[in-house]
Amino acid sequence: MNTYQWLLVFHVTGAFLLLGGGAIAAALSLSALGRERPSEILLLFGLIRIAVVAISVGTALAFVFGLWLVHEAGYGYFDGWVIAAFVLLIVANAMGGAGGKRDQATVKLAGDLAASGDAPSPELKARVHDPISLALSYGSGLVLIAVLALMVWKPGA
Repeated sequence: MNTYQWLLVFHVTGAFLLLGGGAIAAALSLSALGRERPSEILLLFGLIRIAVVAISVGTALAFVFGLWLVHEAGYGYFDGWVIAAFVLLIVANAMGGAGGKRDQATVKLAGDLAASGDAPSPELKARVHDPISLALSYGSGLVLIAVLALMVWKPGA
């Protein structure tokens, strides 16, 4: 295998980790929407942290090896699709991070409720269904799909 192929392997591996981690986080979040017991919500949100590790590693791999691929393949760092992908990757990570920060309060509340009887709570249900957190998290996933589309089609290249 040549250098380009190795770089592509690591870049695509990063993309799979990034998108796969996002899909797992979304599935766990959707599952939490249907739960009422704080201990179940706490478990599901705790598992999302594992997906966040995959997202973080995937982001780093896709970014670093993606930039290296741009150089190796002879594309320009200022090509429109490269800049758009870079900006959208930042936007997606910012949105996902903001949604995750909002969810930290939900995790704390679920932990407190689970430790004190594990009874369903309207406040916890409202936090799990928070439209801003959901829009940030799922919106992040949609932006990542746009990044994937840019990587596949490379418009203008």
